[in-house]
Amino acid sequence: MAQESPTDCSGDRENGARLTPVMRQYWEIKEKHPDAILFFRIGDFYETFESDAELISRELEIVLTSRSKSGDTRIPLAGVPYHAADGYIAKLVGKGYKVAVVDQVGDTKNTKGIVKRELVRVITPGTVIDSAMLSSPASSCLFALCPDVKNNLWGMALLDISTGEFFVAIVDPDSSFQNILSEIARYRPAECILPSTVPDELKERIRERGVVITIFNDEQFSEQRARRTLLEHFHVASLAGYGCDGSPAAIGAAGAALAYAKETQNSPLTHISSLFLRSYAQGMMLDAITLRNLEVKESIRHEAKGATLLSSLDLTKTPMGSRMLTRNLSRPFTDIDEINQRLDALEYFITCTPARLELRTLLTRCADIERIAARIAYGNAGPRDLIALADSLSTLPKIRSTIQDCRNGALPHHIINALQDLHDLPDSINLIRSALVDEPPAIARNGGIIRPGYSKELDTLKGVLHSGKDWIVELQQKEREQTGIKSLKIGYNRIFGYYIDITKPNLPLVPPHYQRRQTTATGERYTLPELQEKETLITHADERVLTLERELYTAIVEMLRSVIPDLQATARGISVLDVSAALAEIAQ
Repeated sequence: MAQESPTDCSGDRENGARLTPVMRQYWEIKEKHPDAILFFRIGDFYETFESDAELISRELEIVLTSRSKSGDTRIPLAGVPYHAADGYIAKLVGKGYKVAVVDQVGDTKNTKGIVKRELVRVITPGTVIDSAMLSSPASSCLFALCPDVKNNLWGMALLDISTGEFFVAIVDPDSSFQNILSEIARYRPAECILPSTVPDELKERIRERGVVITIFNDEQFSEQRARRTLLEHFHVASLAGYGCDGSPAAIGAAGAALAYAKETQNSPLTHISSLFLRSYAQGMMLDAITLRNLEVKESIRHEAKGATLLSSLDLTKTPMGSRMLTRNLSRPFTDIDEINQRLDALEYFITCTPARLELRTLLTRCADIERIAARIAYGNAGPRDLIALADSLSTLPKIRSTIQDCRNGALPHHIINALQDLHDLPDSINLIRSALVDEPPAIARNGGIIRPGYSKELDTLKGVLHSGKDWIVELQQKEREQTGIKSLKIGYNRIFGYYIDITKPNLPLVPPHYQRRQTTATGERYTLPELQEKETLITHADERVLTLERELYTAIVEMLRSVIPDLQATARGISVLDVSAALAEIAQ
């Protein structure tokens, strides 16, 4: 690969012809995303330049450097290692910034000239899906508002791309925007997208509540464009089944939210599989003032760990259950039949203490299946996600038998429905168990994740690799004996490959057939023809092992995409059981 020079420019960036190819590439992407911090991959680092570099240096407390541009002019430069980028990005997004990630694509090793780079995603506060960036099990939602001037209504959409939850509602207008602000207080979105026509006063009042405001393309909020976005995504001919077909504002908000999520994530987001309309008749509408005064989710004193209704009641054991309980408290059901079904489930667990205690112990083994399913759909599920998924699914038969074996009368309808949602998925468990090692690394790109026996080709390559490295050890011992140099060592680095290291006191003992490679402060480095041949074999095998492991892992994630609907149903069933058992524990 040709050596890239990002900053040796001979002129201002306004004169594109005088920029280096790398910086021209950088500015072509940056100009399309001026409101985002651009993480630009160069080698093993994500680099930022000029105002972006100054910003991340300040916000992340990392060193700001600079490179010569022209004469005495310097370009501010700050970078982070690519393997640690998620943590840095999470901090920036947590502070309300947007981060655009540009990666190297294609074969970077054999590329002559400039490496091809593409924008792979834009990470915003409302579109976080990576496990490393989701610091809590609470929902991290994108909120969209669409005004309907003709019918004097607001359409509202809420999308949590980390779980796939997606719904719309109609909000009545009022001069002080309290109805909209109450929805903001209820769902606490991380980001709100709006068309440019929304009044500045509303934008400011939403921003005051700690929500990031993004003005999105007005066309995406139009009923015609939004309807087409939704129909194409859900592969349907009509929106009648989703309850919002007659509401242009709801359609506009939902279509814009989905379009924004797809645009920033650069993904089809197939785990977003449904949309539903929430009406006022389905639940009690608590306004922002009531939520605050009753301290439902937040302490009235704004204490981080202040006593709230949620903190008092949340004894759930799973992230999915905690999110369900939060939703239930924010918008209590008013349907008598639904309330009675929930109370029947609580009564069952109150009177069947052994089953409740065993169930709550089993639930601690369940990972966040809802979010893992979303990451499988997106394609960034890590090896540990899949192991956690297999462990969780393996617990389901015991959960089912624990509840069914409790001889305490007929099971309540609410619990029966929850059990029907649980899918054991033995084929998926077997795939994960047979393919992945028991304790894989957090990320797949560095290898070491595929279990021996899963791929004959991979096992063969690893055999070549291991035998080659054993040969290196044997060569080192043989050369020590033949030369009489007891401190002789065979080392390796990425620049020179394998080399024989000889310290200065032993240089008179070096055989004449040794080929000198490099002089160091402590001695000399040499090579041999047979060492160079083995190096080529080992290096090619090592590269092929990494490539093949990544290919195998990608195929495993792809196979698991077919069970995403079952995983989402399972997460829903676990949530119901978790909330019911937790509230029964408190009631008793």
